[in-house]
Amino acid sequence: MKNTIVLLLLIFSCHQSFGQLETGVDRKISAIFEQKFNTEDFTGIFEMFSTEMQTVLPKEKAINFLTSFKAQLSKIKEREFTSYVRGSFASYKTTFEKGIFIINISTDGDSKINGLLLEPYKSDIVSISARNTSTLILPFNDEWTVVWGGDTAALNYHVKSIAQKNAFDLVITDENGRSYKSDGTTNEDYYAFGKELIAPTNGTVVVATDGIEDNIPGQMNTVDSLGNAVVLKTESGEYIYFAHLKRNSIKVKQGQKVVAGDVLGLCGNSGNSSEPHLHFHIQDALNESTATGIKSYFKEIMVDNIIKKDYSPIQGEKIKNVP
Repeated sequence: MKNTIVLLLLIFSCHQSFGQLETGVDRKISAIFEQKFNTEDFTGIFEMFSTEMQTVLPKEKAINFLTSFKAQLSKIKEREFTSYVRGSFASYKTTFEKGIFIINISTDGDSKINGLLLEPYKSDIVSISARNTSTLILPFNDEWTVVWGGDTAALNYHVKSIAQKNAFDLVITDENGRSYKSDGTTNEDYYAFGKELIAPTNGTVVVATDGIEDNIPGQMNTVDSLGNAVVLKTESGEYIYFAHLKRNSIKVKQGQKVVAGDVLGLCGNSGNSSEPHLHFHIQDALNESTATGIKSYFKEIMVDNIIKKDYSPIQGEKIKNVP
């Protein structure tokens, strides 16, 4: 398709949704969006936007965008909810009369659309990835939960990124599956916040970024997307990314040699992050625009209290290093 249009708008003041079941609100809003799109009621769609969305995308621009998009693809024939992606977007595989696209919609507490992303459809299955050649331990000492991890879009929204397709997002959860105590309005409420992050293998620090403010939970910094970050180059030439670390917590410097188990910094909530968590992935080059993701297999870890060797975790599993 020529001149494909992709629109990405920020999410305003919403918490990350880790569940994979479509909420009633999102089901209703997406159905109304489809009905108005098919009848070309683009003013009606604009009126579904939150105040912030309307400010970012004024009425005339919104109508022009939707008109152009419909001219390319025509009417929606079928729409299927697949998962929640990028924090709180409800993602729908959408079959139009002239092609297949993904419609991602985020809603706020007032059932208004506060984020919209339209992108070409790709297969959920990731192409076979190269695996790590470095021997790895997990990058932490406690038991953590895999929020995003695996080879399909349902398990891992990162799969559509070439460099980050094998990434993990990890949090610490309690016996009720919650990642925070109290009401979750401060970073200190989250069990992962301030936890030590360690080198999973021997290597050299090639990036050590610090000084970026931690976000208020539910808000994200899309300008400095990695936030405070450390990148290690392993002895076999792989690049391991740690993102969203706590401000002023980085313990290493660029050029420093580290060994497996050395503390790199503390888990935080900086960058494009809606709550304290660790983003971890490996790629084959330092430049993300040209790199390809490498799948992470860990030498020997506990997975839901069972020892597994040479294993790559998936969504929902609780993992920790073998004592």
